[in-house]
Amino acid sequence: MSIQLFKSLHVIGFVAWFAGLFYLVRLFVYHREAFDREDHEQKVLHSQYSIMERRLYHIITQPAMILTWAAGIAMLIINPAYLSMGWMHLKLTLLIGLTIYHFSLSRMMGRLQASTVTMTSFQFRLYNEVPTILLIGIVLLAVYKSLIDMLAVFGVLFAVSILLFLFARWYKKKRSNSNR
Repeated sequence: MSIQLFKSLHVIGFVAWFAGLFYLVRLFVYHREAFDREDHEQKVLHSQYSIMERRLYHIITQPAMILTWAAGIAMLIINPAYLSMGWMHLKLTLLIGLTIYHFSLSRMMGRLQASTVTMTSFQFRLYNEVPTILLIGIVLLAVYKSLIDMLAVFGVLFAVSILLFLFARWYKKKRSNSNR
């Protein structure tokens, strides 16, 4: 099989994987906020969010992660020279971090479904930015493929992280002011 086929499958996989990760944590935000509702409404929302989260995780996000890894490994088998390049080591490190993040969502999903979660909806909003930062780093590394540009990647990641945090704090303040 050609590397273009595996590259295409890799891109399809990571687009679906990231879409699933972003949406899943948004569901966690709404699920957590449902705990503050009246008893009957809380039960209905809790049941519905639990179903949506499980289906999204197991039917879309998990298979997309597997496709991403499988196609990426196939490309490395076809072109093992990539494994000697510094940018690929860093990219794989970020991918391992993303995979750990992915599995942490399974644990959080279980806690939400058991109503034992300790994170606030704001903390979930911040946690939802982790894949954004990883996505930027992974894409920049895959595109630029140079050690000098990796320093720029870290600068961009740091700046984006700060901006996302500041935006989240501003949005939280704006929401709390509009609820008064």
